Amino acid sequence: MSNSTKKMNAVEALEEAHRIAFAPFVFQASVSLRKLGILNYIFDQRDKGGPTVEEISEKLLLSLYGVGVLLEIAETSNIVCKNDENQYELTKVGYFLNYNTTAGVNLNFANDVCYKGLFHLNDSIKNGKPEGLKELGQWSTIYEGLSQLKPNEQKSWFDFDHHYSDDVFGEALEKIFERKPKTLFDVGGNTGKFSIKCCSFNEDVNVKIVDLPGQLNMAMANAESNGFKDRISGHAIDWLSESPQIPNGADLIWMCQFLDCFSEDEIVKILSTCAESMEDNAELIIVETFTDRQAFRASQFILEATSLYFTVLANGNSKMYPASVFIRLIDKAGLQLQEDIQLGEYHTMLVCKKK
Repeated sequence: MSNSTKKMNAVEALEEAHRIAFAPFVFQASVSLRKLGILNYIFDQRDKGGPTVEEISEKLLLSLYGVGVLLEIAETSNIVCKNDENQYELTKVGYFLNYNTTAGVNLNFANDVCYKGLFHLNDSIKNGKPEGLKELGQWSTIYEGLSQLKPNEQKSWFDFDHHYSDDVFGEALEKIFERKPKTLFDVGGNTGKFSIKCCSFNEDVNVKIVDLPGQLNMAMANAESNGFKDRISGHAIDWLSESPQIPNGADLIWMCQFLDCFSEDEIVKILSTCAESMEDNAELIIVETFTDRQAFRASQFILEATSLYFTVLANGNSKMYPASVFIRLIDKAGLQLQEDIQLGEYHTMLVCKKK
């Protein structure tokens, strides 16, 4: 228990309990305040001391009642504040909620992808299946349905996925191409974004994207439109099938934020399959955001919330893992850890070879 939690008195603790009880109300009010442009408008009027409810209602063509109920909950939730003339301003919380990229990506992901599905969390915990996925479509895991999600759902999913990996790509590419790989396998390549970056970064490398057929179709179309049709190929795979196989011949196998989509047993199966395909001098690189490697509590909180997305929507049995678990699974799969490198603020790169 943290010191701040210990020092909390009974009134503060009860207030926090009430906030948790009504958290979905505050969340949906925040979504509306952003979507309706109310937070934008308040910020834009900051030099004039901020707008009143009447002004917001008039300028944004919204009912006085509607703006009023949203701003009342926003004020008690520390998103906005008002002065003696009843003019509203954004608090720091409101500013970050509306303008911080990470907060926006998280909010859209929570609202567009996860919100309805989270209602089924109880059943997912009991059954070990993503019981909330039916709110998005009829698939056994979300990965089968990514290419079929509605446009806003798909955008919010990929924005979330890319936001937490794109920042480290530059640093990762430097480290990868020090090794001069000629053939790189991008396992779980999704839209092909990383494969395309590899081909742009190094003119000698050929990349094979290993993923589900739906994702491969998107990735190969992107590869072609970027002019890399000749250097990027695909290998369709379902890692949850009986005995998945990947081709031999990779100098380097790359997995970024991929293995957290699987249970521990499945991770061992994937890594063992890769190990069997590897020559002695080939390397396998894992990049993840590990819960036990985060400098800020907010980062750990985001990762642990993301674990519940895996529980209720993605697959029912995976999570964001601590590095200590991955190091054990790497060993179990017949690989040995060669290097353990911090990438950027949140990520870790684990470089493995065959035992």
